[in-house]
Amino acid sequence: MDVTESAVVPTGREPDRTREGGGAEDVRAAHEGLLRRQSARESTARTYARALPIVPVRARGLTIEGADGRRYLDCLSGAGALALGHNHPVVLEAIRKVLDSGAPLQVLDLATPVKDAFTTELFRTLPPAFADRARVRFCGPTGTEAVEAAFTLVRAATGRTGVLAFTGACHDMTAGALEASGSASAVRAARLPYPQDYRCPFGVGGDRGAELAAHWTESVLDDPRSGVAHPAGMIVEPVQGEGGVIPAPDTWMRRMREITRARSIPLIADEVETGVGRTGTFWAVEHSGITPDVMVLSKAIGGSLPLAVVVYREDLDVWQPGTHAGAFRGNQLAMAAGTATLAYVRENHLAERAAVLGTRILRQLRSLTEEFACVGDVRGRGLMIGVELVDPESTDSGPRPAAPELASAIQQECLRRGLIVELGGRHASVVRLLPPLTITDEQTTAVLDRLTDAVEAVARGPAGRSPGGHGSPGRARVGGVRVGGGDFDGGCVEGRDVDGGCVGGGDVDGGCVGDVRPVRPGSC
Repeated sequence: MDVTESAVVPTGREPDRTREGGGAEDVRAAHEGLLRRQSARESTARTYARALPIVPVRARGLTIEGADGRRYLDCLSGAGALALGHNHPVVLEAIRKVLDSGAPLQVLDLATPVKDAFTTELFRTLPPAFADRARVRFCGPTGTEAVEAAFTLVRAATGRTGVLAFTGACHDMTAGALEASGSASAVRAARLPYPQDYRCPFGVGGDRGAELAAHWTESVLDDPRSGVAHPAGMIVEPVQGEGGVIPAPDTWMRRMREITRARSIPLIADEVETGVGRTGTFWAVEHSGITPDVMVLSKAIGGSLPLAVVVYREDLDVWQPGTHAGAFRGNQLAMAAGTATLAYVRENHLAERAAVLGTRILRQLRSLTEEFACVGDVRGRGLMIGVELVDPESTDSGPRPAAPELASAIQQECLRRGLIVELGGRHASVVRLLPPLTITDEQTTAVLDRLTDAVEAVARGPAGRSPGGHGSPGRARVGGVRVGGGDFDGGCVEGRDVDGGCVGGGDVDGGCVGDVRPVRPGSC
């Protein structure tokens, strides 16, 4: 079976803007009208819509087409929920089978063949030492629901209430999950240092920094005057995503396992974003070889539909019937889509492919730290990549101050070039890449070229230029070929391949790239 999406991406011509809408102006007006109505009707809490003013109407694999006819390479992937990209054939077929069968779509927690197939496939993918003695709890269909359920579980099992969490963590937005996240204020969670190289809390990084972080954790737990009571559990992300794409050192993860086991503290691995092959192993805890007591799973396990579960050691299964229930925990379409996704990733070794592609991406992007002073660090694991932007004018001896305004500018330059990326990190200064695991080598090249060009465009400006003049004269690179002579809004880009197509109007994959069309009307 083909492990990439190259056979299923949309092909053909650019949509004919003169049909049905009466021309390009009508298409543009309809697109802008949708955005205006969203702004007028929806909450100010909306986030992605502010930075990404697009109206998706069709999508396949890595590609999204907007209502205005422009096409984009989507490296947001539903915040990591789309392991196989948009509308993968195996996912669509699984959903159709359930719909055509006449099976119920919602069954609460009743047993069904669809649920049994999902649970069987899920347990097949789990680390064997964990799966052999695990139970699964279907809860509400979001990651934050699963985090809350995990806290309820360990509190019931231990009779304790407090939780250990880490600086920079993001466990989602409900009360208990937010308490354990790095942005919390009033909390019942004790905050511990999360090791990292670039902005090490102890100023040393590397193995020494990880050892100091582990020692701090032991000290907090063993000091009767630390102010931290014996906790119900410890929750940790094997790679902090929203925290800035920071992989936990494997040695440190093993120390956390030793520390918690020795003190009878359940260890909760939050794999909401890192799971299903994203980091180069099927589950991110496999990098360190640890066996957690609880795993929190969501996002990709639903195959693009809402689904979340908590998997845990069977001796923790002490809660009463009905504890942490939810009306939508029996979503049959999500379970069918999830089964198809889990099986496809497993059978086609997409986790291993993510490891290979991730190594390539990191190697290429790390050259940006040498070329542009505004790029402070490039890090990640598998297809979970972060590029941290910093103040190029700073004379600080250590890591330069974060530069969220530069990260935002790069995000907008990427969008102009037809690339959708997310921002994250403590100061929203990290440009994040979360492409589908089905991304091809050619698409990877196109993504890297567009991101590099966006960084260069921002670095050429007054805010991004280094004192030493980092950066080079304007150029546009498409599929590794340099074309043109400046910004995409200042001229035309024509006749160069992008995954076997051309630049100047239409599909990104197997066709033409219309998303690099000049922004100013009439300039091309």
